[in-house]
Amino acid sequence: MRVCEQLEPAKVFAYFEDICQIPHGSRNTKAISDYCVSFAKEHNLRYIQDEDNNVIIFKEASAGYENSEPVIIQGHLDMVCEKESGVEIDFEKDGLTLYVDGDFLKAKGTTLGGDDGIAVAYALAILDDDSLAHPPLEVVFTVDEEIGMLGAESMDLSMLKGRKLLNIDSDEEGIFLTSCAGGLQAVCELPVSRIETEGISYEMKVSGLQGGHSGSEIDKEHGNAIFLLGRVLESLSREFSFAIAEMEGGLKDNAIPRDARALIVVESEEAGNELCGKLQAFEQKLQKEFQVSDPDITISCQKLANGKRSVLHGSSASKVLFFLRTMPNGIQHMSMDIKGLVETSLNAGIMRLTEERFSVCFAVRSSVTSRKWEVADRLTFLTEFLGGEITISGDYPAWEYKADSAMRELMAETYRDLFGEEAKIQAIHAGLECGLFSGKIPGLDCISFGPNNFDIHTPKERLSISSTEKIWKLIVEFLKRLK
Repeated sequence: MRVCEQLEPAKVFAYFEDICQIPHGSRNTKAISDYCVSFAKEHNLRYIQDEDNNVIIFKEASAGYENSEPVIIQGHLDMVCEKESGVEIDFEKDGLTLYVDGDFLKAKGTTLGGDDGIAVAYALAILDDDSLAHPPLEVVFTVDEEIGMLGAESMDLSMLKGRKLLNIDSDEEGIFLTSCAGGLQAVCELPVSRIETEGISYEMKVSGLQGGHSGSEIDKEHGNAIFLLGRVLESLSREFSFAIAEMEGGLKDNAIPRDARALIVVESEEAGNELCGKLQAFEQKLQKEFQVSDPDITISCQKLANGKRSVLHGSSASKVLFFLRTMPNGIQHMSMDIKGLVETSLNAGIMRLTEERFSVCFAVRSSVTSRKWEVADRLTFLTEFLGGEITISGDYPAWEYKADSAMRELMAETYRDLFGEEAKIQAIHAGLECGLFSGKIPGLDCISFGPNNFDIHTPKERLSISSTEKIWKLIVEFLKRLK
């Protein structure tokens, strides 16, 4: 028996469960792209699949809607792959293990991929149902949205005739988004040199943090494990002599890192015990600072085997710690136009140390283009000052608010008529593909929405079953009203 077999709407959850069995992390979207193509073939629908695995599926209008303008339904195929410590899964090959917990659908120990698998499931269910009333449909599935909207950036949209776009990539029911921040990815790399040393090794970990989406949850002030590990190490370096052998933290640039670790070498067990004792005091300090946003934060210190290790030369270690302690991170500016909206931020999402290089990958976001590049300039200055280099990619524009939007008015009216509630019209700090689509399709009218999906980009992600059904009813009724 399938996990979602008893859930409604049945077709939506059936397709979602299929999607969850197909590995589809960013840069691993060929299989899910081919699944969408196979669907189109089986249903005799015209489709386009480009070399990047983006897919467009077309469906003719239902009876009585032949003269209606086409509508674009859009979502992305890739998901953020995060897992809890100790969970055995190969995201390149393995599907997810789903389970139902009350009103929520979850995945055991991993992200669920409701962002944005639910959009794909909605769209396939619509295409599969000939009883629905709708205009001509142009369903667009993009790839690699989570790592810089690369699919939307590369995609040729010239064949689309629709000028109305439903972007199903938001995670709060009843909130309709009409603008978003732009962003880019910045990878800062420092060359390092190493020496061999002998001593006692200790593994330090900063863990137990909440994490979260680096756009929509950056305002929650959750701790960044990479940033905090740098703070701990730099503080210890003022009192203790140690060498750094290994460092790593985070998995995705757009997920606030929950864990980070370092392997250090000290001369004696006595020094190691003293250092570990100091970490306990530091842990108490952080637990007090983050008692609301990250109550489960821990700093651990474990003794490992004695012996020789390759460690950073003193000058390289100093540069690495200087970078970690001075790098900008988190909220940089709040909007002066919209109360409570983050305008500019960045997230240090991935840190790696190899034999020859130290690197940190950032997701930079802003609704003001000049401030996005000002943050990038600061990262460039810091990195180059320390003798490194920076690589900037995945630049995407902000989605600007449109004063007159027939889509927005009709969606709000439909929501009110169906549920007796007023929809909220908002902007968001997270990036959405609407900005890229608007830049490529003149006169495009967009709205972004979706069901309640909590703690996205973390293993605590959970999709509301009842909200998924409400949004299904909303989409079906909205399409019906586009005659």
